[in-house]
Amino acid sequence: MSLVRLRQVVKRYGTKLSVDHLSLTIERGEIFGLLGPNGAGKSTTIKMICGLLRSDQGEIEVDGESVRRHPLSVKSKIGIVPQEIALYEHLTAVEHLRFFGRLYGLRGRQLQERIDEALAFVGLTGHRNDRPGSFSGGMKRRLNIACAIVHQPKLIIMDEPTVGIDPQSRNHILESVRELNRRGATIIYTSHYMEEVEAISTRVGIIDHGRLIALGTIRELLMQVEEQEKLVIETEGLTDLAVEEIKRHASVQRVERRDGVLEVYLRHAQSYLQDMLYILAKHEVRIASLRNETPNLETLFLTLTGRNLRD
Repeated sequence: MSLVRLRQVVKRYGTKLSVDHLSLTIERGEIFGLLGPNGAGKSTTIKMICGLLRSDQGEIEVDGESVRRHPLSVKSKIGIVPQEIALYEHLTAVEHLRFFGRLYGLRGRQLQERIDEALAFVGLTGHRNDRPGSFSGGMKRRLNIACAIVHQPKLIIMDEPTVGIDPQSRNHILESVRELNRRGATIIYTSHYMEEVEAISTRVGIIDHGRLIALGTIRELLMQVEEQEKLVIETEGLTDLAVEEIKRHASVQRVERRDGVLEVYLRHAQSYLQDMLYILAKHEVRIASLRNETPNLETLFLTLTGRNLRD
């Protein structure tokens, strides 16, 4: 049986349709990457799964229970690592875990064991009596994760957990995600770093304008753009006329321009490379460097939404 199921879920804010008849199933044991540009409805969807927002229509179930009819039972099965660091500056690390553990009904020896396990898991055992004011950004993120897992939830939702931290802490968190999954947790993971999602996800869903526009494994999704290639050309003296002529080429699907860098998306870049070079030379545009890139998840995202994930 699936762990999370959404059926025709709708959420409106006034006249704005934030989530538009969204249906989605997340299987037990998955690391499910949830992607979408800003304003796509991803955060609203997460809040509805957690029971923090009520849907206007449709049904959401977690572990076979309705979020609408059994909100407290559902919440007991979920741990959430929020996008914004959510800690109490006056509480030590161990006091944070004791507080959140008690909220989930843990008491006595079981509570203490879970606290010790959570601190050890995130590498903060030696800082158990320290307050977060003395922590680095990465340590604060790890404490947030410990608070989310102290009750050993079946579903862990990680909303941008690596924002604003150093590479070492980022790698530690990604490995923590894999280990939590190995221990049996199902994870919903959102990020603006496409390489993270590619590295850890078993399946990926892409949301735009409140609708699910793509769903599948990384391989399944990349098959949609496997014939598309990206030609990256760094230029000097790039002109609007040159860009417009490249856009009109029959094989070109899309052109992105960032100052003097051209990203040309086309089928079989090698076959049409000579055409691109001819157009640039005709307009007296000098080429500083040129490379051909194979399609990745970022390519698919841009193809489907017309935007980069970080836009």
